[in-house]
Amino acid sequence: MGELAAAVLAGDEPLFNPYTGQEQGLTVEPSLGTRAGYEAPRYCQICGRKMVVCIVPHGWTARCSRHGELDSACLDHWEH
Repeated sequence: MGELAAAVLAGDEPLFNPYTGQEQGLTVEPSLGTRAGYEAPRYCQICGRKMVVCIVPHGWTARCSRHGELDSACLDHWEH
């Protein structure tokens, strides 16, 4: 498990918004899809770098070049 997945699964407070890349503390209205849980994160919550995101019919994967990969399947399993 990469550092990014470990941070998300541990519930660590993001340093950067995973949907906008902005530093936390700045007020940004999340999109409707984001609020509903349908959007994949586009930015690493640890460093704010743009991630490589792959959307597939059953979910998504997002990979930060520095902090590893996050898979929606891990989040689905963790929430249940």
